[in-house]
Amino acid sequence: MIVKRTNLNFWERLYLPAVAAGFRVTLRHFFKKKVTMQYPEEKWTVPEGYRGAPYLVKDPEGRTKCVSCQLCEFICPPKAIRITPPGPLPDPAAGNVEKAPREFKIDMLRCIFCGFCEEVCPEEAIFLMKDYSLTGLARQEMVYDKAKLLSLGGVRQDGVWKWKHK
Repeated sequence: MIVKRTNLNFWERLYLPAVAAGFRVTLRHFFKKKVTMQYPEEKWTVPEGYRGAPYLVKDPEGRTKCVSCQLCEFICPPKAIRITPPGPLPDPAAGNVEKAPREFKIDMLRCIFCGFCEEVCPEEAIFLMKDYSLTGLARQEMVYDKAKLLSLGGVRQDGVWKWKHK
């Protein structure tokens, strides 16, 4: 197939109308109100119902609330959660816990922030925080282990009090 080219007239060969149109667009945007956010000095306020990164939380006495039921691992669509089943029982100071996870890892690169893990947890041990800035220099840094998840999640005051001493 041969495409027939039309000859350019004098003004089209000078390209001045195209350059002038480009300058008009540039000047129009130059004098508009700036919408750029100066991150990290300015932060985005997250709306109500925002589903952020999942983290593990502790009870008010500083103990891990997770009892290694593995429901969050089974319900996770991208299989981002990995729980190593418990070994020996934790120390008696841990409360009325029958089992606790030996390892708990969440791959934040695979997580789709669906919130199923938070909904299915019977102990209310995992919550979605309003965190949208997850960064790392390597893939290994984005796999959060149990210690990091607990430190980021903090202490949660809620209605589940199954571990109270009798």
